Amino acid sequence: MRFLFIVALLFPTFALAQTYGIAMHGKPKYPDNFTHFDYVNPDAPKGGSFSEYAFGSFDSLNPFITKGVSADSMGLIYQTLMVASADEAFSKYGEIASTIDVADDNSSVTFTLNPKAVWHDGVPIKAEDVVWTFNTLMEKGTPAFKSYYADVDTVKANSERSVTFTFKTTENKELPLILGSLTVLPKHYWTTEGRDIAKTTLEPPLGSGPYTIKSVNPARSITYERVKDWWAADLPVNKGRYNFDTVNVPYYRDMTVALEALFAGEFDLRQEYTAKTWATGYNNDLVNSGRIVKDEIENHNPQGMQGFLMNIRRPVFQDRAVREALQYAFDYEWSNKQFAYGAYKRTDSYFENSDLASTGLPSQCEIQLLEPYRDQLPAEVFTQTYTNPTTDGSGNNRANLRKAIEILENAGYKLGPDKIRVNEKTGTRLSFEIMHRQPEFERWVLPMIRNLKRIGIEARFYVTKDTSQFVERMNNFDFDMTVGGAPQSLSPGNEQIEYWHSSRADQPGSRNYIGIADPVVDALVGKVVNAQTREDLVCRTHALDRVLLWGYYVIPQWHIDTWRVAYWDKFGKPANQAPYALGALDTWWRK
Repeated sequence: MRFLFIVALLFPTFALAQTYGIAMHGKPKYPDNFTHFDYVNPDAPKGGSFSEYAFGSFDSLNPFITKGVSADSMGLIYQTLMVASADEAFSKYGEIASTIDVADDNSSVTFTLNPKAVWHDGVPIKAEDVVWTFNTLMEKGTPAFKSYYADVDTVKANSERSVTFTFKTTENKELPLILGSLTVLPKHYWTTEGRDIAKTTLEPPLGSGPYTIKSVNPARSITYERVKDWWAADLPVNKGRYNFDTVNVPYYRDMTVALEALFAGEFDLRQEYTAKTWATGYNNDLVNSGRIVKDEIENHNPQGMQGFLMNIRRPVFQDRAVREALQYAFDYEWSNKQFAYGAYKRTDSYFENSDLASTGLPSQCEIQLLEPYRDQLPAEVFTQTYTNPTTDGSGNNRANLRKAIEILENAGYKLGPDKIRVNEKTGTRLSFEIMHRQPEFERWVLPMIRNLKRIGIEARFYVTKDTSQFVERMNNFDFDMTVGGAPQSLSPGNEQIEYWHSSRADQPGSRNYIGIADPVVDALVGKVVNAQTREDLVCRTHALDRVLLWGYYVIPQWHIDTWRVAYWDKFGKPANQAPYALGALDTWWRK
């Protein structure tokens, strides 16, 4: 009662509804007296080890800044205010925070911290840690923090265990939930002994999560060790999870070497991203005998957009006609058959594999949203269904290439003496580099490069073998074209600012790799963020999807609706699998 009285004094104009959990739309699935998630085995035994490889290298144990390349799985040593379940679209339940209190008018949110919450050194987690974390990450963290929390006005500690965030707007319904996702950092650790969270470090940092860092071999491996007396082990959100005593992450710079390392028993599980390898690379005695399980786990998450992504800061991609013509140079049907054994599905939405993907012509709801911007949008947004160019898969792509040439000719791009097209008015020469991290991708790229040459466009494939160089170039938008995109959740929100908003176009380290700075996109992103109902969210996401698609910012590639994993048969798994997580690996245990 004392806490509620304090809050009433601080914010007398609205009411608070204290609760154990919160859902983006509707009510949380689990009741206030739930004991564990449905997709765990609450009696899972603890012990043993688990090892999953990572690609590339790392040179830092600080995942909160753009500098350096952080080690994988660093989230194991930290905790957030609240925890999402893996069988709901977007719900949060208390972890560091035992309760969440959202104002009736959505003008603020207050978190009450669990009195048992402590850092690994035994110091209690306090509201001042939350305040310091938020302010520090907004000032020194990656640009994503500024996007996610842009609508937060103030943060204040009401007491040792109570912290309130007030908002600049009452329309951002997602904001209380994404604040629940805030990773809390120890103020006393980072503000002593000359430590600076704005710098890279290889000193294992202090956390409060289920694991601590046991050992670090920079660029080669990192090992985590389970905290045996972890304060949060018996919370309902953690029961049956984090069962391994150690989690090891070895690094490999070559995918083929990594596959052989799996067969040699150097690590336990590999997620396979290459369809050809999945089809042909696992035919051996280990797999055929069942010692290594080759499994496809259903993936119910939106797949987002993966494609050949264009950096429209570059003059060569600033003309929409050029971006449209490039679509016709990628023969997806032939490539899928040749390189992926027909395993992939073509992606034709930025929110693929979900009800958030636009289909057909715009609905009445979408038209109402888009109508004010009709003069600023391509006419096709209103009159045509977006479809990718297709072929018969024979390798004969002449019709599409003729279409590309027609588009370029009409836009004023003529062949120069070297057979490369140049815009007669601007002098822009159609020549660019395609950058990627993995040489294995070359077989997909080279046929497209040959097709581009046939229509008078010069492209080169460049592989950055150094992980830190690749990250640095991406952070500074120092590329022409790359393979990338935007992963999506079941409940799009503030992260859309980071992907598409003009405020992120020139911010180093942002996820707006394309460089989109369009007032229409800005307006639609704002409407997605402020959607009040699921129906509104779907409609607004459809509208945003259409505008992005008809901008031709990427050449869409492919997706699959399963996770392909191979693992040694030495693990137990819960009977119920979580639909929105990769096997919920933190629920497995060693047999």
